[in-house]
Amino acid sequence: MPPRFHLWLVCVGSLVWLAGCTGPAQDELQVWMQAERNAIEPRVQPIPEPSRFTPQAYAGTELLDPFSSERLAAAMRGSPIAALPNAALIEPELARRKQPLEAFPLDTMAMVGSIERQGQLVALVKVNQLLYQVRPGNYLGQNFGRVTRITESEVTLREIVQDGAGEWIERPAVLQLQEEASK
Repeated sequence: MPPRFHLWLVCVGSLVWLAGCTGPAQDELQVWMQAERNAIEPRVQPIPEPSRFTPQAYAGTELLDPFSSERLAAAMRGSPIAALPNAALIEPELARRKQPLEAFPLDTMAMVGSIERQGQLVALVKVNQLLYQVRPGNYLGQNFGRVTRITESEVTLREIVQDGAGEWIERPAVLQLQEEASK
């Protein structure tokens, strides 16, 4: 027998089998589906009537604006930071020449040791794989941080930052000794 005859025989058999699938059972199913569709009654809840919007006049025009600098300054005056007597006298030295370590944020620096030079402790600070010698009076970080004290385990700084009211305040910062894990 030629291969086309087998293909023809399979096609005819498939058509006969598909024709056998339709019949009274299929008709009963169609009738039942139609009866179920007709028996279902949709239950749609009516949409409630929208409430009327009645605009109210703003009565706070004579009050202090919550976003004004006066209100923020008034709030800061009540805080213990602004109560310092010399708070208005603190300002960074903007006219002086910047030192190299002021270009880096304080959190990118690591104190890796200290040495004694001419009877004074000098901190070794590592930034971007470079080692710097830091003495008291040097500036570190981007917040006008000035080194006030160096010990064998930490560098103490005094940073000058602006608070929410725009006033300059002092803030202490510490750079502690970081011991690197051996490789």
